[in-house]
Amino acid sequence: MLRYSSGRRIIFGLPAWRRVQQKTRPPSYTPGAQLLRPSQASSVCTLLGPSSSSRCRSLGPAVWMAPRLCHGDSRDASEKGGDGKGFSMRALTQAPKPALYLGFSGLVPFLSGPLFMAATQSFYPEVAYAQMVYGASIVSFLGGARWGFAIPAGSPAKPDWMNLGNSVVPSLLAWLALLCRDNITEGALVVIMGLGLSLHYDLSVLPGYPTWFRAMRTVLTLVATFSLVATLLLKKVCVERKLKEMEK
Repeated sequence: MLRYSSGRRIIFGLPAWRRVQQKTRPPSYTPGAQLLRPSQASSVCTLLGPSSSSRCRSLGPAVWMAPRLCHGDSRDASEKGGDGKGFSMRALTQAPKPALYLGFSGLVPFLSGPLFMAATQSFYPEVAYAQMVYGASIVSFLGGARWGFAIPAGSPAKPDWMNLGNSVVPSLLAWLALLCRDNITEGALVVIMGLGLSLHYDLSVLPGYPTWFRAMRTVLTLVATFSLVATLLLKKVCVERKLKEMEK
């Protein structure tokens, strides 16, 4: 530190008031700026000489805080979903409103049957068969959705044997379920198998669907499966009746 006759003090070649201003000035972060590691920052200070050592100390928080800001941005980007196989239920907030409303309204035929039979404490084969037929149509629809997703140019799912071949399997299982008209239990089990197999394809085997769709598919498949299981339990517990008996 040097002192002149004017009484103005100079700290390492800088006026004292300017030095205080540099200390209190908040650090600014430029998004496109290149970040320095601590080792690089120390080497820069060595090249600049002892006069800049005190100024280099103020770079410490910027060197360590800027990577934290960048890591925070990467975490936010990963939470929004991507092309990976993982997903979060929070991705449902990113789902388009039509897909969300139509998807969850499609659970009404699954839930109305077992709720009606539970309220009447009776098992109606016609109601259970209608639920099973609706489940078979949904299984076939899921296979067709995969086929349609792989056909357009530029789609992440290529129209190869893996995608197109596996998209036919749910339709075949739905056809087998419809053949079980006289045995509701077997038909419901085939539908449950088709729902689970389609979900496994969409989550693990066949890539391409966005995270919000995979999250919605998981919720819808679980609710539909539990509704079919509830129907099978009602068949074991409740008395079997015909809908024609209610009209009498």
